[in-house]
Amino acid sequence: MPIDHSHQLDLLTDILSNHQMDCCGTVSECEQLGRLIQSLLANPNIDQNVKQVLTDVYSYSQQGQYTQHLDNHIESHQNQISQWITDIDQFS
Repeated sequence: MPIDHSHQLDLLTDILSNHQMDCCGTVSECEQLGRLIQSLLANPNIDQNVKQVLTDVYSYSQQGQYTQHLDNHIESHQNQISQWITDIDQFS
């Protein structure tokens, strides 16, 4: 059963929150972020203001998939992750 966009946004912020709190993550989490964001960007019910945030998070997830030092990548984006979570929470 597919999940609606509200649950997708919740899952997205959950993964980002884990990255923020733990300063680490996995390539599969980055891949999952990418899939969630692709689905959300294709959804016409998503607020236009959150789409820019999703695009930024998508770039972060893509870079994370291919970096050799994922934990360093996550750590270097701590401020952005915090802001993304705040921004997404405003629209979910």
